Amino acid sequence: MASRKERVANPEGRMALKEHLIELRNRLFIALGALLVTTIAGFFLYYPVLDILIQPVKSLGGEVNFTTAVSPFDTMIQVSVFLGVVLSAPIWLYQIWAFIVPGLHKNEKKYALGFIGAALPLFLLGLYLGFWVLPHALQFFMGLTPGTATNIIGIDVYLPFVLRLLLAFGIAMIVPVLMVGLNFMGILPGKLIVKHWRITVFLICLVAAMAAPGGDALTMLVLAGPLLILFAVATIFCLVRDKRVAKKRAEQEAENERMARGEGSSLPKPETID
Repeated sequence: MASRKERVANPEGRMALKEHLIELRNRLFIALGALLVTTIAGFFLYYPVLDILIQPVKSLGGEVNFTTAVSPFDTMIQVSVFLGVVLSAPIWLYQIWAFIVPGLHKNEKKYALGFIGAALPLFLLGLYLGFWVLPHALQFFMGLTPGTATNIIGIDVYLPFVLRLLLAFGIAMIVPVLMVGLNFMGILPGKLIVKHWRITVFLICLVAAMAAPGGDALTMLVLAGPLLILFAVATIFCLVRDKRVAKKRAEQEAENERMARGEGSSLPKPETID
């Protein structure tokens, strides 16, 4: 965090490359420290969460099997780290924003809180949608099993698939919030988003297809649909904000010109001295 003296000397918060790398290192250490603490807390939630993750397979008549002697320990670590990522989401989300916008002023801190307030519920919503989609994806894949066979899935194959699916849904839902944040910084104008909307829609559908594999279109649409809606809302928000900012800038420039000509100034004209 920049000091008051540094903010006065450098109001835009510009940094050299070395300072950016140091800032990135510090933010990573904070995020990793939070992840370590929440991962330890995740160990206490391991058994009930694992039962929830395995339940979709059992409901379809399958079984999840530990294939090696160390599989239970590996599974415990993976689930605990996943819970650590979820529990520490407010901290690493803030670190992302603080790195993008260094040297936060008081008014910019409100944007940071707004970013977290919007990104965190969307991240959790993405996790929920991913867990809702999971049984449908499993139903398709397990439905390909011949009637004479039984689905016995190794935990070392099943668990990474599930965790990647959930995290892909959660992280994907944050992207529109990042769009709005970059627009507030003046990096991503709304016209640029509109100009490349076809590429963006294609990338959203591609990411949805990769993150949520499945033969039926439902798995992809559940992720792509909300993302496209959020993308449209974020684009409209950016366009409206850009229009308001351009209007205020034009009014300010016109006011500056009037004051430069001595017309319409709110300050009293100086009196002449005899």
